Amino acid sequence: MDFNDFQKNISLALLTTFKIGGPADYFFVAKIEEDLIDAVNFARQQKLPVFILGGGSNILVSDNGFRGLVVKIQNSKFKVVDGERGRTVRNCQIKSGSGATLAELVGAATKTGLTGLEWAAGIPGTLGGAVRGNAGAFGLDMSFVVGRVNAYGGEAIKQYSNSQCVFGYRDSVFKHNNEIILSADLALKKGEPEKIKQTIKNYLEQRRARQSWEPSAGSVFKNIQFDKLPKKFQDTVPTEKVKAGKVAAAYFIESTGLKGHQIGQAQISPKHSNFIVNLGGAKASDVLDLIRLVKNKVKEKFGIELEEEIQYIEF
Repeated sequence: MDFNDFQKNISLALLTTFKIGGPADYFFVAKIEEDLIDAVNFARQQKLPVFILGGGSNILVSDNGFRGLVVKIQNSKFKVVDGERGRTVRNCQIKSGSGATLAELVGAATKTGLTGLEWAAGIPGTLGGAVRGNAGAFGLDMSFVVGRVNAYGGEAIKQYSNSQCVFGYRDSVFKHNNEIILSADLALKKGEPEKIKQTIKNYLEQRRARQSWEPSAGSVFKNIQFDKLPKKFQDTVPTEKVKAGKVAAAYFIESTGLKGHQIGQAQISPKHSNFIVNLGGAKASDVLDLIRLVKNKVKEKFGIELEEEIQYIEF
C-alpha cells in the first residue's frame, strides 16, 4: 500500500451525520479487515495522523478538516450463529465486522428472531463506533450484548472479553488504548418475533417524539450522575427526572433557557436540548461556540461541568 491508494482532499462534511467539517488530506475506504490494517500500518510508518471513520455520528470535525489519513470502515459482513440451548432459551451470536451499521444488525436480529438489540433501533453509526463509545439508549447499552471484540493495536490482533472491554457510561477501554476495533460478537437470545418487532416499534416512536431529525451528531453531552450534583441542587431535581441514578443533560440545558438558542446556522434543538442541529451550512466553530455557552451557563447555575459525548476531530 502507498499514497496512490488514497483519495485526496475529500470533504468530511458529506461523511458525517452533522454535515459539518473540512476536507481530509487523504481518504481510504477499507472494505475488508486486511485493508484496514494495511492502511493503518502504512499511515503509522509515514508518521501520518490517522482517524478511523465509521458511520460519522457522534463526531464534530473541524472546519479545517483533517491533516492526515481518514480510513472509512466498510468491513460490514456478518453472520448469525446458532448457539447451544440453555435452561430456557437458545443463546445465539451475531459475528460482525466493525463496519456493519447498527441498523443492519438490528434488522438481522429481528429477521432471525433474536432479542437483546431492540434498543439500538434508530441509532446511527457502525458496530465499531458503538462498541468504542458503549452506545446505549433506554437504560441499555452495548455492554449488555458484547461477547467478544477483536482489535488491532499495531502489532497483533487481540481478543477482548466483555469484562476486558472495561465498559462504562459511554466509555470503553478502546477510547483509551488507541486500538482499532475490527469485529465483535454479539450475544443474543431467541425471542418471539412479533414481540421483538413491537418493542422496536415502541422505541422508534419514542425517538420520533423527542428527537430532531435535522443533521446532528446525536446527544452532545453525557448525562449527569445524580450523586455528583452539589447537595444544594439535588433537592431541586424532580424525582421523575432521576433515572438509573442519572439526570439527563437536557434537563440542565433546558433549565438555563437555552433551548432553541442559535449561533450562526447551529441551533440547540427546540425539540431536544441535548441535540445541536445543523439548520443548513453550520460551521464547526458555530457548534463549538454553542457547546461552550451551554457548559458555561450550566456551570453557573448548577455548579457542574457537562462532559461532551461527541468526539472532536482536529481541534
